[in-house]
Amino acid sequence: MFHNIVDAITGGDSNGHKKINCDKKITGTVVLMKKNVLDFNDFHASFLDRVHELVGHGVSLQLISSVNTEPTENGLQGKVGKPAYLEDWITTFTSLTPGDSAFKVTFDWDDEIGIPGAFIIRNNHHSEFYLKNLVLDDVPGQGRIHFVCNSWVYPAKHYTKDRIFFTNKTYLPHETPVPLLKYREEELLSLRGDGKAELKEWDRVYDYDYYTDLADPDKGPKYDRPILGGSDDYPYPRRGRTGRKRAESDPKYETRLPLVLSLNIYVPRDERFGHLKLADFLAYALKSIAQFIKPEFEALFDKTPDEFDSFDDVLKLYEGGFKLPEGPLLDNIFKNIPLEILKEIWRTDGEQVFRFPMPQVIKESKTAWRTDEEFGREMLAGVNPVIIRRLEEFPPKSKLDSKSYGDQNSIISEEHIKHNLDGLTMHEALESNKLYILDHHDTVMRYLRQINATSTKIYASRTLLFLKEDGTLKPVAIELSLPHPEGDEFGAIKKVYTPAVDGTVEGSIWQLAKAYVAVVDSGVHQLISHWLHTHATMEPFIIATNRHLSVLHPIHKLLHPHFRDTMNINAVARQILVNAGGLLEFTVFPGKYSMEMTSIAYKDWNFTEQALPEDLKKRGIAVEDSESPHGVRLLIKDYPYAVDGLEIWSAIKEWVKDYCSVYYATDDMVRMDSELQSWWKEIREVGHGDKKNEPWWPKMQTRAELIESCTIMIWIASALHAAINFGQYPYGGYLPNRPSLSRRFMPEKDTPEYEELKTNPDKAFFKTVTAQLQTVLGISLIEILSRHSSDEVYLGQRNTPEWTTETKVLDAFKQFGEKLEKIEDRIIEMNQDEGLKNRVGPVLMPYTLLAPSSDVGLTGRGIPNSVSI
Repeated sequence: MFHNIVDAITGGDSNGHKKINCDKKITGTVVLMKKNVLDFNDFHASFLDRVHELVGHGVSLQLISSVNTEPTENGLQGKVGKPAYLEDWITTFTSLTPGDSAFKVTFDWDDEIGIPGAFIIRNNHHSEFYLKNLVLDDVPGQGRIHFVCNSWVYPAKHYTKDRIFFTNKTYLPHETPVPLLKYREEELLSLRGDGKAELKEWDRVYDYDYYTDLADPDKGPKYDRPILGGSDDYPYPRRGRTGRKRAESDPKYETRLPLVLSLNIYVPRDERFGHLKLADFLAYALKSIAQFIKPEFEALFDKTPDEFDSFDDVLKLYEGGFKLPEGPLLDNIFKNIPLEILKEIWRTDGEQVFRFPMPQVIKESKTAWRTDEEFGREMLAGVNPVIIRRLEEFPPKSKLDSKSYGDQNSIISEEHIKHNLDGLTMHEALESNKLYILDHHDTVMRYLRQINATSTKIYASRTLLFLKEDGTLKPVAIELSLPHPEGDEFGAIKKVYTPAVDGTVEGSIWQLAKAYVAVVDSGVHQLISHWLHTHATMEPFIIATNRHLSVLHPIHKLLHPHFRDTMNINAVARQILVNAGGLLEFTVFPGKYSMEMTSIAYKDWNFTEQALPEDLKKRGIAVEDSESPHGVRLLIKDYPYAVDGLEIWSAIKEWVKDYCSVYYATDDMVRMDSELQSWWKEIREVGHGDKKNEPWWPKMQTRAELIESCTIMIWIASALHAAINFGQYPYGGYLPNRPSLSRRFMPEKDTPEYEELKTNPDKAFFKTVTAQLQTVLGISLIEILSRHSSDEVYLGQRNTPEWTTETKVLDAFKQFGEKLEKIEDRIIEMNQDEGLKNRVGPVLMPYTLLAPSSDVGLTGRGIPNSVSI
């Protein structure tokens, strides 16, 4: 096909040997962004002063033929044209974003080039630039040709191989034009690296490593943490290798960067934030909190009251303003943290005061969050709606090894709950699918003895709920458990609490029991539902895709938008959030055992169960039903996360099916795709190598397996992450609703704590949950994590319109976007249905976390394509 086109252009034979002699030239436009514009400050002046430096022989481009070859020492490769150079800076070019600049380039047309399929670029300039695209105009017989680049190009001295960019065409490996095959293969080899030296910022290497960089053994035993990954005891997904030198005191560990350099941790350059996006401000804010604010907070703990005195005191954080003690802390906040993003600043009587945005959960009512109905609703429509499951046996049983942990089964009895089952017996409620459980018992009990040896005092919890006729969940019992004082093998000390009327001692105890549950759920959400199940598990897929699927491969083009910024934010997290002594250890209940606990949770991770329908069936929330729209029927019909999620899931799967069908006509084509098979093999055996022997891995032998696997990856990166991330501040920004720590146990009768509970229940509550300064730090953290960046790309969108030339694909993608718009309209419509009580709840907060679109900032809605913050 390619030779026929060349014949028409040149009048030559099928090999293009006969050529027309002419001096024809073709022009093009290069769009790029210089490094020195990537600043938080106004960049235009410096850019305009220095943009001329690129004009001349500083940057050369050479076209590579997709139809004709030339011999090399290593075989045939596409014929390479003469160098062309950036010429005029085009000041009138349209469709440029701030910081971009367009240049004219003119190529001497060589008939033997025929149709260009790639180009070489050499940067002889002194610094890197971001190459966005090259567009060729009026290529003979072809018209316009787009090269979508979106990559950093460093000075040529940093590369051992030329930088190559391909057109926006898509080819399976065996369909690749012969002149481009060598370039395709060499590009993948360069991205894999050699696994040796420390990686530098200009390196483009995607490689794997264990989590050897969380601990800091050179700083002493306080910073000891186990290596995650590569062992039966602590399995874990792999992270991106940096190659930093080993710690002096223990060479098994990698040295850590100082906090001042924490944002400079290596990730492949194209994975780093774009610097003009809000995410950079947010990453900077995280660094500032860790480097300047957290140490001052810790120092102040011994000098100021540990807790709020009342709920009115907490509301001052949002309504009247909050004044921190004078001194280094206040100075560091105003000097180092970007408060224009995080908080509103104003002066009161000459003093600087700050306040947080009002969390949605208390926007309409300051007390509705305390109700049992809202407590149950947030398990279906809150920030962690992925844990609740149907109770299938009563009483609940533990899966912990009884030889090691003794009797860990529940002591909740029918006597505890029978008065709250709306006239049903326990057996009737169980058989009619009316009983549900939020079970954090086994997850926490493994580490509870160690955790409670610190300043944290927490319980393993089980919460039973009854599904009422109006579709709401009513908590009927909370069981709080502690390890047996005589040893783990003796089981647990358990106590059951049941609902009581507010205003009584029993009512205050019930509120505290719910607070302990919220503390545990908050930690499990942040560490397992959020970090492990989205951030950490996605990273191996990103690494493998770049190592084994060429940018020309259709599956690379399908998945690439869903990997944006993930490696970057994960690397920042390893430096600031999840490391030993990091912000998460400081603000969630497991403390130093946080990441170790996620490793134990990873033992139960199953890739196929990340598919939403499979997850719902596993949790007993849904049953298979071929007559239902999505193949499953929900047993809790008003389950906002599941209802909206199934709509999004099905839209993603239909899009993926339409896309894959364009390139894979048969199952044999999947099996014969060499890049696809090596990609899937490495994901299983290396990226998730600690799970390589699991029988549930898809074999990647059929189109159905390919479609399901890609759908799962896109679901995790987009909708699942959105559902559990962007509600953090709307629900948890008011810490009494989702406290992340508890500091003392439940008051017992005949103790001073119990007497205080009787006389001043609010004070007792605040002496139990997260302390005042940790609350401020925790709210600052989740506010950062809940914001959308200014250049966010949402599900159903692409940041480059010319990302493919395939018309069928573009039509299918347009239909996908239109379907998402209809789903969003339906979500808004359901939120107005008063019969669906869980969609708004007592707090009058509509469920919008799976509404696909969003504005910039703190919105409580929107599904970005990727795990980007």
